[in-house]
Amino acid sequence: MPSHTYDALLRSLPKGELAPVYYLHGPEDILKDEAVQAIVERALDPALRDFNYDQRSAAQLDPESVYALCTTLPMMAERRVVVLREVEGWKRKPKARAAFLRYLERPAVETVVILIQGAAEEAEDKDLARGAYAVACEPLPAERARRWLLRRAGSLGVTLEDAAAEHLLLATGNDLGTVAAELQKLAALPAGAPLTAERVGELVGVRHGETIVDWRDAVLDGAAGRAVAMLGPLLDQPGVSGVKLITLLGTTLAGIGLARSHYDRRVRGGSLERLMFDRLRQLRLFGLPDWKQESASWARWAADWPAARVRNALRAARDADQALKNTTISDERGILTDLVLRLTVARAEAA
Repeated sequence: MPSHTYDALLRSLPKGELAPVYYLHGPEDILKDEAVQAIVERALDPALRDFNYDQRSAAQLDPESVYALCTTLPMMAERRVVVLREVEGWKRKPKARAAFLRYLERPAVETVVILIQGAAEEAEDKDLARGAYAVACEPLPAERARRWLLRRAGSLGVTLEDAAAEHLLLATGNDLGTVAAELQKLAALPAGAPLTAERVGELVGVRHGETIVDWRDAVLDGAAGRAVAMLGPLLDQPGVSGVKLITLLGTTLAGIGLARSHYDRRVRGGSLERLMFDRLRQLRLFGLPDWKQESASWARWAADWPAARVRNALRAARDADQALKNTTISDERGILTDLVLRLTVARAEAA
């Protein structure tokens, strides 16, 4: 069956019968953990959970253990839950995988099996998805990630100003696992007034106004000096690389090119912003700021970035990406500085 969204899973739990087998895959491991918690809370009486809950690594099970785990009867309860993690490990144990696929044809009514595939394995297992309630745990759009952040912060007793929540998302690239780790650190602070963006920047090591999105905006606005000055602090941040910066820049340039194609057809202002927002929703591009803000930025940049300039910028970004991956002569900062100057000088000459 086709994969469901994470939100669809959460909506289904309070109002429907539990599926005999759930298969959770995709890059957001933290959403998988939340999904497991929601399913377990729906399936098991807390007083009897210890008797009716098993969690194992799929890769460590032989065929007999797979069958025994999934068919053992619950103790003093209607059902039991079995969580099998790292199911991608079954690629190295085909007999155990074959045993579960046979079980999947006639799953036990007394057992809810939750299969969890690690984020490193990108491809969906078609055989597992065909017989289970498959859930694609994908990155959340910026607005959904913001609601998730605020809910998580509230559960930890952390209060953030709106700008602080936005900065935390920008500083982490909307990566929920990183957001959760940073919120745990913030939760250790003494209770007090809501945290500001500046205070959050100090604590997470990414100052307000110095995120990868701020760098991209400086490049596309033609602020070469600011963009170059930001490279040192940016590249020192955990999880930030030259390739990551170029990926964000390239994605945005493609969006600006799309906006410019409509701009040249005399689609302007609010009409262009709404059109770009609709395309962002269709494409579901993750790792970008709030889609409404992003669509407004694309529409604004379109006026200053004719199609020929966008094409040249994309070629320059491609060359820089290849240089970062292949050269041993220059460092990341040098390659990115050269890219910034190529884009901003070209913009100044065109102006």
